[in-house]
Amino acid sequence: MMSWLRRRLVAPLLTLLMQGVAPERLALGVAIGIVVGNIPLLGTSTVLCALIALRFRLNLPTMQLVQTLMAPTQLLLIIPFVRLGEWLLRAQPQPLSVKAGLALLANGVWHAVVVLWDAIVHASCAWGLVAPFAIFVIYRILVPVFQHAAEQIANRRAPLAR
Repeated sequence: MMSWLRRRLVAPLLTLLMQGVAPERLALGVAIGIVVGNIPLLGTSTVLCALIALRFRLNLPTMQLVQTLMAPTQLLLIIPFVRLGEWLLRAQPQPLSVKAGLALLANGVWHAVVVLWDAIVHASCAWGLVAPFAIFVIYRILVPVFQHAAEQIANRRAPLAR
């Protein structure tokens, strides 16, 4: 698993740093990719990441890679987002489970959306409240990590330039 992550995630990020992408811009793209990749609206993260990347001139392939890797956590966080949204909006908790959700999806996406509309609204409200803070925290954690990586890359290149 670690080998796969190094090849598919770490190596492309390091390549971008080697190509001169600013650590701050890379950290912002990754942070947004992580948070948008966990949006509780299935099927929207790819489009939303693309729009954000194009609007703010962030690295689109990086954001798409990161948001795609978030698929497992996206599924795991749907019910917690629903519960948080219910709490925030003081709504009655609905009986929800992964098994019931998958059974609804088996009857068609539109049918599931109609039946789960309140849960979708609650989850979206919760995610909308959490997302800006999560992006900020993840960004603040990643900037020094990417700055350190960029310094290491520069130090490796320095002896070659002499």
